[in-house]
This record gives sequence, structure tokens and C-alpha cells, in this order.
Amino acid sequence: MGRIKISCGADCLLTESRLRDRLRGKRVGVVVNHTAVTRDYSFWPALLARRTGAGLEVIFTPEHGLWAEQQDQVASPATAESALGARVVSLYLADPSSLRPGTGEMASLDAVLFDIQDVGSRYYTYVYTLAYVMETAAEAGVKVIVLDRPNPLGGSLVEGPPLQPGFESFVGRFAGLPVRHGLSAGELAMWFHEAHGVGERPEVIAAKNWRRGDTAFGYECPWVLPSPNMPTADTALVYPGMCLLEGTLLSEGRGTTRPFEIFGAPWLDPFRTAGLLSSLELPGVRFRPQRFIPTFNKFAGELCGGCQLHVTDREKFRPFLTGAAVIWAASRLDDQKSGWLERAYEFVDKIPAIDLLFGSDRFRLALDEGCGFDEVRGLCRLDEAAWLEQCGGLLLY
Repeated sequence: MGRIKISCGADCLLTESRLRDRLRGKRVGVVVNHTAVTRDYSFWPALLARRTGAGLEVIFTPEHGLWAEQQDQVASPATAESALGARVVSLYLADPSSLRPGTGEMASLDAVLFDIQDVGSRYYTYVYTLAYVMETAAEAGVKVIVLDRPNPLGGSLVEGPPLQPGFESFVGRFAGLPVRHGLSAGELAMWFHEAHGVGERPEVIAAKNWRRGDTAFGYECPWVLPSPNMPTADTALVYPGMCLLEGTLLSEGRGTTRPFEIFGAPWLDPFRTAGLLSSLELPGVRFRPQRFIPTFNKFAGELCGGCQLHVTDREKFRPFLTGAAVIWAASRLDDQKSGWLERAYEFVDKIPAIDLLFGSDRFRLALDEGCGFDEVRGLCRLDEAAWLEQCGGLLLY
């Protein structure tokens, strides 16, 4: 039996006359990066004018830039792309005010189209760029249209505690959102509006043939790495938990060929680390001792000890619990050297990065007090049924 072929919102827009014709003669902007491709990997913004008759006036680009050329938390100046026939505006520069487009940048537009591959984790910033665009578009009287794509992690399994008020940031703008949320970008945009009053309710052109239980490992849909350290769907699978390491002194594997699957630090013993983590009997994953030398980011050029995660059962695997377990194990193995990142993180310098990522300070405080792993399990729990029920009226698939 062949894999299910997905038609994303962009495919539907370019092939269905009822959708194409609505843009004819309209002045439009797009919020995209290089993941805005059709089923045949064509970059659709370059086809928009010819296929729909719309006038492409401005391209808004998110963190990492139009081509995902910049590393995380690095200002991403707009790159001129004369072949696209539109000006390019960066929505990720050195100042947090750059995250929100100005109303003047939308004043001449009739509609803004959003299409960026999301990865199904609360921390991923592209959906918050969409939220800022929704707010400005509402002020300017401009329609927002989301060209939807499947959540590569599927929409059936959700995980990780909801973000608590007071811990909002660009890696989690809205309280109540779990880490592995199970929504598509279009569904998230509607949740932003319904739950938090963001902008006007967007129009969503849904992907065709996606079912909530389907993941990127079971359907056929183009995968273009959405950011420099998200090369594969395997990376996206572990990311909801292993991204927590960004808030610690541990390397999350940036500067290796398997970011977020490899982790460690110069002071960690790989065999002791693998042994302790294996003793926790976490579902669907094995830990293999690993040494590595990152080429950039934390510990660049230094020999590190740690592990590589090997997911053995994707349905049983719980990435958020696994990431929390990794941090807990490292703190137990060497509590003198393991610790928390203290510098500013995504424009926030008053709240520790680990709290922004976890969604509260409870995890950090518990580990600082030497908690056992059973307490960590409890902190990681989510009322899955309640979350999915809350989203029931917004689900498109």
C-alpha cells in the first residue's frame, strides 16, 4: 500500500480556479521562507502572479531568513531577490520591535498569505510571526489567508504542560498552549484568534488528504528543512523535548550532523549517562553512548560526552518526557557543572530560558531541590483529553 499523497494549501490555491480567481487583480503580501513549495517542490511565490493574476508586492520573512540561512537567535536581514519581483521585509532583526510588521508595510495590500512549514512544537517561532502579522493585518484592514500544511508529528498525540501566564515569549506567546500541541498552522491561527483575540479569524485553505493520525513518516509531502538545525522529520520528532536543552549548559547537538538527537557536555561520561537514562525505561527510545565535537554553538571544538537518542517506536515515544529526563539525568550525574543558561534568550533577559521553554518555573525549581524522577514525570503531564476538547471546534482534519 502506497503512502498517502498530501496536497497542501498552496497546491489547492494554484490548481483550483475558485481559489485562484479570488486573488486576480489583488495586491498581496506573503509570509514565507523557502519551505513554501508545491508538491513538485516549486517555490510558489515565484508562480503567484502568473498562476493567479495577483500582484506580489512584499515578502515578509521570519527568523532564520528567506532561505533559512541564519542560525537561531541571529538577526536575519532581508535579502534582495530580484527574480521574485517584490520587496523583502525581515520580521526578525536585533530588536524585538522588528517581530511585528508596521501597518504602513501592509497599507497597500488586499491580502497576506502565510505558508511556512511548522514542526508541531510550541517553541517554534514561525507561528508567532503569523500571530503578529494577524494583529497588524487587522489594524490595516487586510485579510490573512493561511495556506495550510500537515503537522509532521500528527494531530493525535499531544504532550507537555501548557504555558503558564507570566512566561510568554517568542518561544511561546500564548498561555494555555501545550508543547506538542497537535495542531496545524491554520488551526493554531484560529486558536490564537478564538482563545486570545488575535486579529481577525483567518481564512485557512486546508491541506487535502491529511488525517490527524498521520505523521510525516506515513504520508507523501515535500519536506524542506524549515530551519538550519531541523534537517529531517526525525529531528522534528525529538525536538519537543530536546529543545529544552537550549535552556541549560548542555549541548543540544548544534554543530553536529544530528542536532537534537545528540546531546552532551565535556564533563559528562557517556556510559554513565546512557546507563542512568536506560534505567528509567522511557517508552520508545534507546540511548547510545556518544562522544562528539561540535563545530559551532556550545562547546565548539571541545570533545563532549553524552548520548544519541534512537527512537525505536514513534507511537510510544514521548519526546517531552525524554528531554526532561535528559536534563534530570545530567543534573544527577554532575550537579556541580550542569546548570541553567543565564544569558538573554529570544529577547527576554528577566526570566531563565528553561522557564520560557518549560512554560513555568516548576521544573527548574524542582531540579534545583534535587527532586526524583517521579516528580519530573508529574511535571510533564498534560490533560490531553481536555486540550483536544478545547480545540474541537477549530479542527479542520
